[in-house]
Amino acid sequence: MSPFRKALFVSGVVSFAVLGAVSAMAEGQKEQGWFFSRAATYPVYDTLDAGADPKTETAAEIAATSQDGRFVVFTDSPGEALVFLDIAFPASPDPAGRTQLAGEPTSVAVAGGMALAGVNTSESYVKPSGHLAVVDMKTREIVQICDVGGQPDSVAVSPDGKFVAIAIENERDEDLNDGVIPQMPAGYLAVFELDGKHMVDNCKSVDKVGLSSLAKVAPSDPEPEFVDINSDNIAVITLQENNHIALIDLKRGKVIEHFSAGVSSAKAIPAKKARLSDGTGAIHDEPREPDAVAWIDNARFVTANEGDYEGGSRGFTIWSKDGNVLYDSGALMEVLAMKHGHYPAKRAHKKGTEPEGVAVGEFGGERFIFVNSERANFVAAFRDTGGAPQFMQFLPTHVKPEGLLPIGKRGLFVVANEEDSAKDKVRAALSIYRFGAHAAEYPTLVSTIDRDTRAPIGWGALSGMVGDPKLDDIVYAVSDSFYDKARIFAIDASGSVAKIVSHVDLFGGTAKRYDLEGIAMRGQGGFWLSSEGHPKKKMKHYLLQVEASGEVEQEIELPKALVENAVRFSLEGVAEYRSGGLDRVIVAFQRSWKDDPKNMAKLGIYTPKTKSWAFVHYPLDTPRSPAGGWVGLSEITHVKGEEFLLLERDNQSGPDAAIKQVTRISLKDVKPAPLGGTLPVVNKTVVMDLLPQMSATNGWTPDKVEGLAITKGGRVLAVTDNDGVDDASGDTLFMDLGSINELM
Repeated sequence: MSPFRKALFVSGVVSFAVLGAVSAMAEGQKEQGWFFSRAATYPVYDTLDAGADPKTETAAEIAATSQDGRFVVFTDSPGEALVFLDIAFPASPDPAGRTQLAGEPTSVAVAGGMALAGVNTSESYVKPSGHLAVVDMKTREIVQICDVGGQPDSVAVSPDGKFVAIAIENERDEDLNDGVIPQMPAGYLAVFELDGKHMVDNCKSVDKVGLSSLAKVAPSDPEPEFVDINSDNIAVITLQENNHIALIDLKRGKVIEHFSAGVSSAKAIPAKKARLSDGTGAIHDEPREPDAVAWIDNARFVTANEGDYEGGSRGFTIWSKDGNVLYDSGALMEVLAMKHGHYPAKRAHKKGTEPEGVAVGEFGGERFIFVNSERANFVAAFRDTGGAPQFMQFLPTHVKPEGLLPIGKRGLFVVANEEDSAKDKVRAALSIYRFGAHAAEYPTLVSTIDRDTRAPIGWGALSGMVGDPKLDDIVYAVSDSFYDKARIFAIDASGSVAKIVSHVDLFGGTAKRYDLEGIAMRGQGGFWLSSEGHPKKKMKHYLLQVEASGEVEQEIELPKALVENAVRFSLEGVAEYRSGGLDRVIVAFQRSWKDDPKNMAKLGIYTPKTKSWAFVHYPLDTPRSPAGGWVGLSEITHVKGEEFLLLERDNQSGPDAAIKQVTRISLKDVKPAPLGGTLPVVNKTVVMDLLPQMSATNGWTPDKVEGLAITKGGRVLAVTDNDGVDDASGDTLFMDLGSINELM
């Protein structure tokens, strides 16, 4: 047995206290119906007025709910609007109107039948201005505008509906003096009082609670970020850049307590300036610099320690109201991201997962604490125990989750995701979850512990995949060029959740970086790998012969005459088979090259004994998405003899996804030809439409289904590429497509 295969049986026994604990705790809840399932992922552009260009930039940042929980209202900053969404049927939300505001909405809260939005109208950083807009939830009309005297950020309404507190940040100019504070004017807390109809009583005379001279960091320039109010009408407010927290008695309009947010440390996390998600680094005594804050009860609150100015401890902290740390998550959020393949490797040297939002809600008679990761695109759900919180579930979101909204009375949880770029196929959306499922739909793939780092094996951006012909339910996968290291993963697919149990990194080759897109078992031992290449980046197209240890034995280049016609989209899947008594290797080209007819992609056949190449054409489907785009190949997998399965897909995601399919071809009666003449065309049969399974969990349908493998026992498995959580949601779908006998 190779060293790589031996690793399969030893890596799973290494313990990791935090990871083991969270896994075991969630396991115990399976029979209680305490899980959330995703009901819908709703694109904000669907709320635009009739006739509007769906490519219009939108956002979903902070959300609130009507008193009955039927409507969600959220801020759309680019559209300068409050957006109303009817979620009477959570799986089928309906747009319910937009209210245009005279400026940029920063936050919204609801009191009775009124939505109260902070609106930024600042002329500049040194001349900040803004107001509170009171909007009737029924008519969607602005019924009151109250000047706040500065740039508003977070808005909170007291549980008794008597007070509105607004964090007036008067944020700094990050381009001035490298963003170092103080930069005047100073921020403060604005307080309004509401009457019995939830109109503002003191609209023309806002109460301003000063926050200067509290923090050790830039005491003259407090920059309050987020505010929440408990049932004693005590507001807790974070001064993120000042690394400070203050408590204000709203009845008296006075600061009654304040303290430093302190520092926190974390070990075995990614911290290097590199595209890696390996737990080889640490942070020491990093200022927490909390962003969002939420009361758990009248005596405790929780902060998300995102960082902004100089810090960010990558976790969350539970505090007593007198400033004592009751619990600090340390490396937990980083661990969860690594384990689930959601780690934002490009941010490892900065603030990592960047926990930004927190919220508290009641579900099933229990209090839940929700913490989001802005960069890793997930929410971690915890049960409040009064001590260390109990991890319950990892909820995948869309890109850049911002606002968290528990609607306990209806058993719903809503996440506002703000990132929006039609050009990059990333759209702002609301994720809606239902409480009460008996099992978690996600994850479908996780990693176990890396023996060297004592942290989860870092992974993501999975592309090619192949089954081990000798080991039951073991498959191997590769990740693409998003990461600095080319890596082969071993996956145990025997359980309901597949597990990455070991890995090796490539070494010994001449290339600085490989772009691995395909993997096949080599009959004589080791693997065949395809490296896509990129002409503009001067990355060569390679067929690689690699030992089980990861050592590159051969770098086989494509014929020069072929490379002269190369385009960006190159080698994808690879498979080995026998024909004419010889071992042969077939590689799939993703799209047409310059010498190909339209909608034809090459399949290249390499014969190792003669070191020769021959080719056939594969007919691609015509794009069917309303968004256009292209169709190409992502994988080729050997079945038996000269028969193969392929993955064919378009490059569209979400509602625009139209083609994600498994096809079947045979080379039995096809004679591959050399370059320079007309190539034979294979016949293809579509054997499975993957769209129903890829959209079954109601997330944003990924565009890249990249890996296809057949296990020793004949199971057909597929996996999607999450692009390393870079302008992508981070979801990885590891799918069981059934028996190979059903597809042939």
